Amino acid sequence: MSTLKLKDGTEIFYKDQGEGPVLMFHHGWPLSSDDWDAQVIFFLQKGYRVITHDRRGHGRSSQNIYNHTIEQYASDVAELVSFLDLKDVVHIGHSTGGGEVIRYVNKYASGRAKKAVLISAVPPVMVKSATNPDGVPMEVFDNIREQTLNNRNQFYIDLTFPFYGYNRAGAAIKEGIQRNWWRQGMMGGIVAHYDGIKAFSETDFTADLQAVNLPVLVLHGEDDQIVPIENSALKSARLLKNGKLITYPGFSHGMPTTEHQTINKDLLAFIQS
Repeated sequence: MSTLKLKDGTEIFYKDQGEGPVLMFHHGWPLSSDDWDAQVIFFLQKGYRVITHDRRGHGRSSQNIYNHTIEQYASDVAELVSFLDLKDVVHIGHSTGGGEVIRYVNKYASGRAKKAVLISAVPPVMVKSATNPDGVPMEVFDNIREQTLNNRNQFYIDLTFPFYGYNRAGAAIKEGIQRNWWRQGMMGGIVAHYDGIKAFSETDFTADLQAVNLPVLVLHGEDDQIVPIENSALKSARLLKNGKLITYPGFSHGMPTTEHQTINKDLLAFIQS
């Protein structure tokens, strides 16, 4: 259990476990590094060194109220990677973490990254606009802001239903997974979570996707109710120079947890390729 004080004074909590080729996992909004437990233990048992961190304002990192942007998140990753002197890293990001990954490998990696993976990720850009007419309407994100501001305790329970596809007929609901999502969310700071909504919904990653030359694996569930596949993975795969797309019928946004055996198998194959 370690922390790194960044140059602006923010303390970032991280876990550095195992030995071997390096994997770094980047979590989604509004969670923490604990969301990767199913991947962490799998890859430790396969002989990898696994790095996870809590994004600024999230989990056990400083609950500061400033600089909650994708640009800052990627810069924070660069400081942590440099501090740990990591090289040939495979960066794996879920949801907002996928945006963090593609911005980092494009602008901040400085030759230290080997591959990237975007899982249920927000790029190229989520929000609907004149240039992204099939995006998610701003009203959806305004509602997330309203609920985070005024109803966070209950909202973080309610959100687990579409997040894991538990609102679908016949879904095998696991209350422990829901409680763990809620636990992680409530550990973080409300300002970071509120400001993070703009970061994950309005940041345009088009130029990052087009610029990256590294191999990039894009994984997405076809029943993702949080980040619709048509506005995300399908577009990202077309923009990447060296991308590979795998989609999963019926899988939800939270598939790294609910479908971790399938996801871990495909991650391992890409990492070893």
